[in-house]
Parts: sequence; C-alpha cells; structure tokens
Amino acid sequence: MIRHRRTVGAVLALTLGTVATAVFGFAAPASAHVSISPSEAKQGGYGRFAFRVPNESDEASTTKLEIFLPENAPVGSVSTMPVPGWTVAVEKRRVDPPVQVHGAEISEVISKITWTAGADAAIAPGTFQEFPVSMGPLPDVDQMVFKALQTYSDGGVVRWIDEPQPGGEEPATPAPVLTLTAATPTAEPTGAPTASPGAPAEAAEDDDADGNGLAVGLGVAGLVAGLAGLVLGGLAFARTRRVGGPGQGGEATAAS
Repeated sequence: MIRHRRTVGAVLALTLGTVATAVFGFAAPASAHVSISPSEAKQGGYGRFAFRVPNESDEASTTKLEIFLPENAPVGSVSTMPVPGWTVAVEKRRVDPPVQVHGAEISEVISKITWTAGADAAIAPGTFQEFPVSMGPLPDVDQMVFKALQTYSDGGVVRWIDEPQPGGEEPATPAPVLTLTAATPTAEPTGAPTASPGAPAEAAEDDDADGNGLAVGLGVAGLVAGLAGLVLGGLAFARTRRVGGPGQGGEATAAS
C-alpha cells in the first residue's frame, strides 16, 4: 500500500512538472552577458575599463565583438589595449558642440570599436575574454550604456542592446552599463603656515627691541670711554704737579 502511494506521488509530480514546463517554460538560471568592469566611475575622470565577454554556446566560439559608445555621452579620449590574436578597428563621428579635453576642443570622437579574432584566438565554449579600453574625461551623466554585438563562429549574433529599466527586472539581453557618480570636491591646497594677525606687530616689537639694545650698548661704551679719558687726564695732571715742585714755582715768582 505504501509502495503504491509512492508510485502515484512520483507520477503526479512528473506530470505537474511537465505541465509547468509546457505552460511557463523551463526556468533556467540567468546566463552571463557582456559586461563592463569596473561598473562605476567618477564624472570628469579617466579610467581603465574592460569589456568582459563570456562564451555561452556549447559548440560555437565567439569571433567578433562590437561595442557602440553612447551617442548622448561622447568621450574625447578613447584608446584600446592590444589583445593577443585579435585585431581592433574604430569608427568615428562628429560632435557638436565639441568635447573639451585638457583645454582643447575635440570635434570628432570614437563611436564604435570592433574586435575580430584571428585563427586560434576565438573565445571557446566555457571561457571568456576581456577587451581593455581607456576613456576620459567621463561625461557628466548618470550612466553610459554600451550596446554590444557578439558574433559566433556558426554565424549567430547575440545583440546585447537592452537598456536598463528603473525599477524593472533585468532584460533578457542587457547592454553593459557604466554608472557615473559626481566627482568628489578636492580639498583646498594647504600652503605654508599663515602668520597670525599679531605676527607683524610682534616682529616690529622684536626689531624695536634689537634697535634699543644696540643704542643702549653704544651709550654704555661711550660712557666707559669718557670715564677712561677722565681717569687718564687726572693721572697726567697729577704727574705734572710732581715734576714741577714748589721750588720751581718760587723762582719763577722772583724773576717776575
């Protein structure tokens, strides 16, 4: 009796699973997609980013990647890093008004980057590849959406072009998104220590003190010299009195 119940339960579960799959579809886990890393940066700055491309096919390899830079957020300086076995080509477009880069006006910017694999460089099943780029100055927008096309060796193309919907679920084929935040205000540069308001007066007082000290020193030196002169004069006078004597003084009086 117990075995019969288990058999009926297994058949019922299998039947419900088959019906659910037919009605709702198979609920597979979300697949990997083309993304950009890092996914956040500062407005107005420069950065090194990598477009990460996983291969989702079980048999075909990825042979080409096309990245479209957003038209509403042009970037004045974009450069690519060589990827072994892959060639790179860029397309440009004119922009008006021009983009400012270090004080220079750039009227032509890169609009598309295409990487193409060589003979043995394709992204094989179960692997991924990164394609680095350098960009800046980053525009003053909240986000940059890079639509991408991934081409496989069997001719299949996956269009990663769906833009994010605020508050909505992630789309089936989302485009890589770079979130930009406002630049952090730089602190004011600190220079040499600033003198306090009383510093000039203190410096002047020091100068006056030095001047007064010098004057006092000169006065003391003059006084000492004067006293020395008086002492020497007194000694000379006393010597003269001893040499003349009283007798010489009387002779002089009689002659007169």
